Parts: sequence; C-alpha cells; structure tokens
Amino acid sequence: MLLPRIITAVIGIPLIIAAIHLGGIVYAAFVGCVIMLCLYEYGLIMRAGRKPVNMFSLIFFGLTAAAAAILGRGAAPVNLPDNFYPFTISFIILGIMFVEVITPRRSIERAAFTFFGVFLIPWTLAHLINIREIKIYGEYLTLFMLITVWVCDTMAYFSGRIFGRHKMNKEVSPKKTWEGAVGGTLFAVAAAAGLRALLLPTVLSMWEAAGLGLLIAVVGQIPDLSESILKRGASVKDSSSLLPGHGGFLDRFDSFLLLAPVFYYAVLFFI
Repeated sequence: MLLPRIITAVIGIPLIIAAIHLGGIVYAAFVGCVIMLCLYEYGLIMRAGRKPVNMFSLIFFGLTAAAAAILGRGAAPVNLPDNFYPFTISFIILGIMFVEVITPRRSIERAAFTFFGVFLIPWTLAHLINIREIKIYGEYLTLFMLITVWVCDTMAYFSGRIFGRHKMNKEVSPKKTWEGAVGGTLFAVAAAAGLRALLLPTVLSMWEAAGLGLLIAVVGQIPDLSESILKRGASVKDSSSLLPGHGGFLDRFDSFLLLAPVFYYAVLFFI
C-alpha cells in the first residue's frame, strides 16, 4: 500500500501547491471540488451505516454554509448586511427542516445527520480559502499550515510503526498510538520552525511559529479520530477509493475539518 500512497502524493502535492500559488478562482474551485467530494463521501459513509442523510440538503445547504464562511470574513470584497451569519444559519436550519418535512417518510435522524455533515465539512473547509485570502501573506500561511500537517501525518505514521506500543483508542482507531502522536507533534513543531525561516521570517517569531506548529499538530489529529468514529459506526475502512493508497478525499483532508477555522482565527487574533 505504500507505493500507491507515494504515487498519489507525487501527483497530488504539486497540483495542490500550484492551486495555492495561483490563488483566486483557481484555488477556490479546488477547495470547492474538495468540499463537494467530501460531502459526497460523507453521504456514502452514512448510508453504508444505515444512517440516512438527505443528499440534496447536504449538498445545497452545505455549499450555502461554505459561501457564508467565505463571504462573512472581515476582508470579503462585498458589503454584507448586519447579522449575516445569524441569517444564514437560520436559513440553513429552516431549509433542512423544510425539505425533511416535505419528504416522504420524514425522519428526525436524517435531518440530524444532514445538519452534522453541513457544519462538519463545508463550513470548516471553506476557511482554507479564508486563510489563502489573508492579505500579503495568505499564500505563505496556507503553505505553512499544509506542509506542517503533512509532516505531522507522515512522521506520526512512521513513529507509530517504529515505536508504537500504547494504543490511543483500540475501538475507534486501532493503528494509532500515543508514540505516533507524540512523534508527529515533535516533527510538526520542528517543521513549523523551519518553515518560519523560509516563508514568514518577518511575520512570525520563532515562539509564534512553534506555537502554531503545536496547534496544528494537536488540532489536526483530532478530526482524524473523529472521522474514524464515523467510519467505525458505518463499518467501512475508507470514505472511498478515489485516491489510491489514501482512501477518499475525506480521509486525506480530514485533518483540516477543525484545523482550518482554528488556524485562521488564531492567525487573525494572535499574530
């Protein structure tokens, strides 16, 4: 399984870096495609576990949530009315419930799982665009976050393979160990310090870079376990087989489900 992972990474990483560099509509289209595919895979996981979702509401209101997260940022190129966020969230809640009410064999479970998917995936992943749109340094901050995540994931994998003895949670993710998590965290902090010197020497101090590296490592590993809970509940191994050696898009981008908004607001508020 290692060779397909390497081949996919060799092809995919340059494409991602190119999209980040180009920014604008190209990067927005890339993130939009990732969101759509992750939503689709979430629907597949839920259906495999006989946990129904409304696919129309999941896609339509999911994209609405993503648009709200992007347009509601402080530097958005449009003037929005007051209470934009409360209005949009209310629209999403009412819309999902309205669709469920008019659907034959209506189900509160289906509405609940649809709500969860809408706010778990598109709302959070849309912040990847917000990070890229930070003035002057958005490209470098995006690369800083992504590369640190990749280093953390890779070194957590190898650290776990070599030193792993103590399982984090046998029921949810039997292959993940505390040694792997610690190894990934240490390398993430080191990578963040190195990336600061290469990409953001005048923006971040060494302590700020190390702090962001620690934040990325800790927060970035939580969604992976969260997705494992979803897959375990549905008795599936991967979200799909779209990415050879990596599973699906949700498997590959799950680290950013919580990390993207946390990193974005950490940069805005503390840097």
